[in-house]
Amino acid sequence: MSDTLTPDVIGRRVEVNGENATVRFAGVVPPLAGPWLGVEWDNPERGKHDGSHEGTVYFKCRHPTGGSFIRPNKVNFGTDFLTAIKNRYVLEDGPEEDRKEQIVTLGNKPVETVGFDSLMKQQSQLSKLQEVSLRNCAVSCAGEKGEVAEACPNIRRVDLSKNLLSSWDEVIHIADQLRHLEVLNLSENKLKFPSGSALTGTFSALKVLVLNQTGITWAEVLRCAAWCPGLEELYLESNNIVISGRPTDVLQTVKLLDLSSNQLIDENQLYLIAHLPRLEQLILSDIGISSIHFPDAGIGCKTSMFPSLQYLVVNDNQISQWSFFNELDKLPSLRALSCLRNPLTKEDKEANATRQLIIASIGQLKTLNKCEILPKERQTAELDYRKAFGNEWKQAGGHQDPDKNRLSEEFLTAHPRYQFLCLKYGAPEDWELKTQQPFMLKNQLLTLKIKYPDQLDQKVLEKQLPGSMTIQKVKGWLSRLLKVPVSDLLLSYESPKEPGIEIKLENDLQSLRFYSVENEDCLLVRW
Repeated sequence: MSDTLTPDVIGRRVEVNGENATVRFAGVVPPLAGPWLGVEWDNPERGKHDGSHEGTVYFKCRHPTGGSFIRPNKVNFGTDFLTAIKNRYVLEDGPEEDRKEQIVTLGNKPVETVGFDSLMKQQSQLSKLQEVSLRNCAVSCAGEKGEVAEACPNIRRVDLSKNLLSSWDEVIHIADQLRHLEVLNLSENKLKFPSGSALTGTFSALKVLVLNQTGITWAEVLRCAAWCPGLEELYLESNNIVISGRPTDVLQTVKLLDLSSNQLIDENQLYLIAHLPRLEQLILSDIGISSIHFPDAGIGCKTSMFPSLQYLVVNDNQISQWSFFNELDKLPSLRALSCLRNPLTKEDKEANATRQLIIASIGQLKTLNKCEILPKERQTAELDYRKAFGNEWKQAGGHQDPDKNRLSEEFLTAHPRYQFLCLKYGAPEDWELKTQQPFMLKNQLLTLKIKYPDQLDQKVLEKQLPGSMTIQKVKGWLSRLLKVPVSDLLLSYESPKEPGIEIKLENDLQSLRFYSVENEDCLLVRW
């Protein structure tokens, strides 16, 4: 840009040596001669001051080192949408024969042309474009009215992340020419909202809108959503959003909502979006949430909130109480959950036990942390849960005869599914309650007898093995012990409670506990 400044530069987005900023000031900065631009950097570490020079405040920054003064000729104010597309997608000039002079006839008059084939190729290439990625291409405006619609009428997916767009008006001018636009990514642009009334039809075909790190507010989200009547996916990561109003006439078609890394969102704010009728996926990673409660549903009942929610992501939060998962059991449609890197679910030696407790707490769950819950795993988890808290159940008023149950409110609140598990598997017998807390690592060790039905000269061995130990690792240990190749080993087990019934351990990747192997069971080894 030249040193000549125009009044409309204030608020414009600019790029300087690979760093983006917003113009906050244009003018003279005495005693320095000539015009200057005062910019606020996206990266505050790039700046030197807060917009002041020698005691005079020229503009204000959110960060004390977020500002700089720069000469206008050092600043890139960006390019228009179509020029950026041509720079990235148009073919280079063709081979020499494409650039040679050609004779075409217009009417009765022969006309010489240069590069005619190349021009036709470029136009054909642009008209066929359906997906465009212009990330970090310094796009700042729409360009001449109508030229995008004429050159690229078939574009359906556009990535405009990390560009120099400073106004929703420019986005609207682009989108208004892309009548088939289905996916739009505007992440890392700082967009000023238009002051006029809401538009209709501009984003009529839009299904996916990505607004991560744009600084958009919740009120602006609702206004923007009014332009997108068919929106299905909305991404709002890292915007410091506070959910301040209930969506009534908007977001009714949204199936996926990503609110990750908005640390100001709390449990009460989630109630404001709890009745979106089609919301199937809700991503709440890294928002600092520690609890959730559905006050409309009592113990063992389903909530009317989030009626269609099938997949919930709460990774990287502060979940430290089991009551969180008890509440999730109230969600009527929940089938998948991801809850990694929380205080209660950190990956350690108890990870498998934690997984089993979550499975037992949420009855309808089919997938946990992207790993399918097989029927056998659910059965094992629920049976172990039933045993683990059997003594507590008994002390709280539990009885073998359901009619004599007088369970305390405290126990029912802490273990809302326990009564259901008693109905499903039967109330725990006294002999089952001898071993306390089977989920603790020290109590996960199973005392097993090792027998060799086909090798009568081998002595019966008694060994303690972790219930979480996989069949593959058991075979590895036996291979070293017996000097027999792993591939030759066949394992099964039988329980003294059911003599004569032998269960094969066929899946090397599953654990002993997966097959419901218990203390005093007999491991049968053949080769």
